[in-house]
Amino acid sequence: MTTTSADDASTAPSTADGAAAVPGAPAATSASEASAAPDTTWFTHDRFGMFVHWGLYSLAARHEWVKNRERLTDEQYQVYFDHFEPDRYDPVRWARAAKAAGMRYVVLTTKHHDGFCLWDSALTEYKVTKTPHGRDLVGPFVEACRAEGLKVGFYHSLIDWHHPSFPVDGTHPQRDDEEFKAAAADRDIREYQRYLHGQVRELLTEYGRIDYLFFDFSYAGRPEWWGGKGPDDWDATRLLAMVRELQPHILVNDRAGLPGDFVTPEQYQPSGPMTADGRPVLWEACQTLNGSWGYDRDNLDHKSPDLLVRMLVDGVSKGGNLLLNVGPTGRGDLDPRDTAALEEIGRWTDLHERSVRGCGPSAFTPPADCRYTQRGDRLYVHLFAWPLRHLHLPGLEGRVRHAQLLNDASEIVRLPPAPDRPAMNTQMGGQPAGTLTLQLPVRRPDTPVPVIELFLTDPS
Repeated sequence: MTTTSADDASTAPSTADGAAAVPGAPAATSASEASAAPDTTWFTHDRFGMFVHWGLYSLAARHEWVKNRERLTDEQYQVYFDHFEPDRYDPVRWARAAKAAGMRYVVLTTKHHDGFCLWDSALTEYKVTKTPHGRDLVGPFVEACRAEGLKVGFYHSLIDWHHPSFPVDGTHPQRDDEEFKAAAADRDIREYQRYLHGQVRELLTEYGRIDYLFFDFSYAGRPEWWGGKGPDDWDATRLLAMVRELQPHILVNDRAGLPGDFVTPEQYQPSGPMTADGRPVLWEACQTLNGSWGYDRDNLDHKSPDLLVRMLVDGVSKGGNLLLNVGPTGRGDLDPRDTAALEEIGRWTDLHERSVRGCGPSAFTPPADCRYTQRGDRLYVHLFAWPLRHLHLPGLEGRVRHAQLLNDASEIVRLPPAPDRPAMNTQMGGQPAGTLTLQLPVRRPDTPVPVIELFLTDPS
């Protein structure tokens, strides 16, 4: 993957890294359905998904851009193709781990930038069915997700370092090999377009209903990559029209270089709700557990579970989703470090799910070290830091019927307002008029982010 936008999505170039459904599932194709805007309700309700980066680079185990970073030729990279045999691949375990963590959709890399395909594409020999594994990986993934009630998403790279018609540019592993560049000088992007469109058509017709599509990525005009490519190179207008025709309900991101159904900040948390031309947009932050998308054996820079929970809450409080990545090993197992993090997140979501699921931003302003999410008349106070005894909530006095800790439904006492009371010795001073003061227990609940559930008298 790579990075996308700043907080204003209207100015952001689209780039990144980072993916069918049950056979026989319906795929609407009528012109009337194709012209209708897709329903985003499930996306803004579910809020939390799993990204899965998996492919030949998992055998190298040193980042999914290893071919680019180490300037490997196709011949040097072939060793991973020749030894790709994920004998422990069990997508049911993946799906159950995602569901237990509180995730409600899963996105798989069908093809990453190295061009290797996880399905039996009729358009190439560079695919899993030609490796020692010899079997399609996408179909079992889709079936496992559907069996667990999870939405299915595909990631698909727009660039391809293996395809013979993909013009060499600043992202290509052999960008500094003058002899190779000279031999590739007449490559025609239009031939690659036909391949790209054909593979997307395969993915959207062979696996039934697909809920989500993550293209990656457009980089025209990016100064760090000469010869960058964008929507014209992908024939993105026609590509997206085909996607909408084949799967009218599908949600598509913004990285083909044209506006999509949602925008995709990567590896950072937006400072507030995201907008385009001054209007709110749907957004989803895609984040890694350790800075690498693919399996990276020696990378020890793992985010703590409490930080990951705070990232999820922070995003929902600003109207966004979290797509959290795992990078399975070359044998197909989830990294034990990833599994441990998911289990910790799951312990939090098991008790606090309703503070994020179906929630969004609140019009009320939280105090420092807190985040608000709201659903109807329920306002959720997420405490990133646990205060001593008292929590002061501006503007909420007289607007709360009941307050409780979400983890055990134990009541939180509300203190009567006394804005004119002076502070002295052991007496707390009064707070500004309109402030609701809650009296908290001294010991915080044993959870990464405690949550207080407030029942409002008026949700507005």
